[in-house]
Amino acid sequence: MISRDTIDKVFETARVEEVIGDFVNLKKAGANFKGLSPFTDEKTPSFMVSPVKQIWKDFSTGKGGNSITFLMEHEHYSYPEAIRYLAKKYQIEIEETVQNDEEKKRADERESLFLVSEYAKNYFADILLNSEKGKAIGLSYFKERGFTDETIKKFELGYSLDEWSAFTDTAESKKYELEFLEKTGLTIVKDSRKFDRFKGRVMFPIHSMSGRILGFGGRTLSSDKRAAKYLNSPESIIYHKSKILYGIYQAKQSIAKEDNCFLVEGYTDVISMWQSGVENVVASSGTALTSDQIRLINRLTNNITVLFDGDAAGIRASLRGIDLILEQGLNVKVVAFPEGDDPDSFAKARTTEEITEYLNTHSQDFIQFKTSLLLEETKNDPIKRAELIRDIVASISKIPNNIQKEIYVQECARIMNISESVLFNELSQILKRESRESKPLSRAKTPFTGVKKETKKIEKIDQLFQMEKKIIEILLLYGNEQVDFVDFTSEIDEDGKKRIVKTNYSNEVCKEIYMHLQEDEIEFTDPVFLKIYYEIIHLLNQDQGISPELFTNHEDQDISAIVTDILMDEERYILSQWERHDIYVKNKQSYLPKLVMDVLYNLRRLLIAEKIHALKSELQAAQEIQEEIQDNRDALESIRDYTALKQLLFEKLNRVI
Repeated sequence: MISRDTIDKVFETARVEEVIGDFVNLKKAGANFKGLSPFTDEKTPSFMVSPVKQIWKDFSTGKGGNSITFLMEHEHYSYPEAIRYLAKKYQIEIEETVQNDEEKKRADERESLFLVSEYAKNYFADILLNSEKGKAIGLSYFKERGFTDETIKKFELGYSLDEWSAFTDTAESKKYELEFLEKTGLTIVKDSRKFDRFKGRVMFPIHSMSGRILGFGGRTLSSDKRAAKYLNSPESIIYHKSKILYGIYQAKQSIAKEDNCFLVEGYTDVISMWQSGVENVVASSGTALTSDQIRLINRLTNNITVLFDGDAAGIRASLRGIDLILEQGLNVKVVAFPEGDDPDSFAKARTTEEITEYLNTHSQDFIQFKTSLLLEETKNDPIKRAELIRDIVASISKIPNNIQKEIYVQECARIMNISESVLFNELSQILKRESRESKPLSRAKTPFTGVKKETKKIEKIDQLFQMEKKIIEILLLYGNEQVDFVDFTSEIDEDGKKRIVKTNYSNEVCKEIYMHLQEDEIEFTDPVFLKIYYEIIHLLNQDQGISPELFTNHEDQDISAIVTDILMDEERYILSQWERHDIYVKNKQSYLPKLVMDVLYNLRRLLIAEKIHALKSELQAAQEIQEEIQDNRDALESIRDYTALKQLLFEKLNRVI
């Protein structure tokens, strides 16, 4: 168990904007930051981070919380894992009790695979740097590739001994179970035999965006042509090749800073570019680019530059990836290296300045790139030229933004020397065809057959829940404030006429609310609101101020989530930039007395209405079984009294200023 002192120190030190900034590209928005949701595929930012309140809110999914809850939602960490991650990030020493074997066995399968993968990474790195065979074979290979000690350490490279079960035997001796060694793919089990998958290979650990080890890539150093040059971990519950990018952990900060991501193909391409000073680079690891991988980049930037080597055949095979990037709404540019060069060889032979200059000067728009690549082949063949134009228009059709579509059509018309109207007509046909193909086939209808319109069931709003939530919101945001209240009471004067008496008084918001709820013996019906209210009253009794941070950092995740939801609703209008449209949100503090009394009176009104409904039901039941007339009179009098009280509340609601 992690000590309470360590947890408190983590909460005090961690900055929510820094933690989330490692995963999401945040931009300043007043006193807050905003960005694209990391949980959904969206084009307009709905993700808000408040440095002042130290909380975040994703308005597209409703998720929210503090630094810990973000890591739990985004990285699927457990609470202790999130604490450990932040402690490591902020160099806080963790005080904890030693985990015994029984506790380790109780860890779930996912965590067990992560533990095995982390151990394997450390084992392979240790073999590479500290064993004779590792240094002679693995380390010498990396040195021949030009990798420095700093680079090898940064990417946590390693070596697996050329022995059948060296890793497996060592892992088992350290009490790592064979079941999890097999499920990560590090060990292959056949009948009674077990051997290392990556035997005799240099190792490239594959990290998640947060730095956890998901799997490995291994390159053989054998001259045996039957052996695969590169071998990856098999799919597991923690490793999905189509959803990860090699180098994303090392590149994420540079990608966000440069607002651009260079996309290459292989492990060594990434490492060589990074070592040469171009750090915002990732690889698809030899697989065809997927929409999940693009969305991973989109968390950090809207701009992707695809780097191709000089192999024309390889370039054509990769053009589909460009369409996929366009379809996801990102901006894409392309750089082709000279024939015979790839990012790895090109980076090794040049300085950082030369590489940067080449990337800047040779960066092309995807239309320019496609035409320059294929135009030479089609210039004497009208049919092939027409096919090329259709191919480019098909790529343009993938773009979700209509303005960008039109600009690209104009650019294509200029380059290909063809009228815009023809291209727009072709684009329209493609879009119509795609629309038809995406619609499910409908059953043919006979003439005059009416189609019944499906009516949506309107969900009933739980007014009591909303009132209770509003009271908690007021207590959290304004509970400590001293406010001048106005109350109205009715009196009968000497002439027997009713008159309204206005009373002015001052009180703290939290004490005013407490007094009213106590007086009416009102208790919260929602269990989470009830917990929050009791803790607020405890603070009140101890003469302590109400601090929202006590609840956003609460160990009860239900409390933390609902308090975050309440606090971040205050920031919602910033995302919509209402002020730019001359819409100004009134400051709640300017009408706080009315806000407090309105919610209290409305809560009473709801409870009285429920009481009247209950009494009427009892009266109806009594009449059906012919109960005593006196009991009926009592019920009728109670209904009359409650109705009068309800009417008084309506009058007060109209008078509160």
